[in-house]
Order: sequence, then structure tokens, then C-alpha cells
Amino acid sequence: MMRDEITVLMFARYAELFGATAIQVPRFDAATVGALIEHLRRLPGGQALPERPLVAVNQQQASSDRPLVAGDEVALLPPMAGG
Repeated sequence: MMRDEITVLMFARYAELFGATAIQVPRFDAATVGALIEHLRRLPGGQALPERPLVAVNQQQASSDRPLVAGDEVALLPPMAGG
């Protein structure tokens, strides 16, 4: 049974910073994308997050005021280098 949590997927540099490719965050600590980012900043490695990281919720780009619900999947997308 799913608990009242948000799954946060980490890629590339973010996975290195947090030492994991995914973490679970209690939904009450992450009512919005912005609150989730602030929660992540308090974790080891989180202080290196940019001011406005690119975030997708359930595979759709999301702004910091987007509400989160239990079971949401949030992806922290690192800056992309092109060429």
C-alpha cells in the first residue's frame, strides 16, 4: 500500500549530490514543488541545488507553486548541455 509520500527521482549531477537516484519524502514536508525543493535543500547535498531547478511532476514540467499529492513522482532535471 502506498504511503503518504512523494517519490523524487534524481538524475546525473543531482544523483551524485544526494547519493541516490530516488528518495521518498513525506507529503506533509512537500505540499508544493517549492516546499519540496526547500526540504531537499536541508538534506546532505541539497545546498548545491540551483535557485530554480527544473522540475517535472508526473512527467510534466512544473512550477514551484504546483501542489503535490501522495504518490506523485517528481523528477529533478539537471541543466542540459547541448552541442
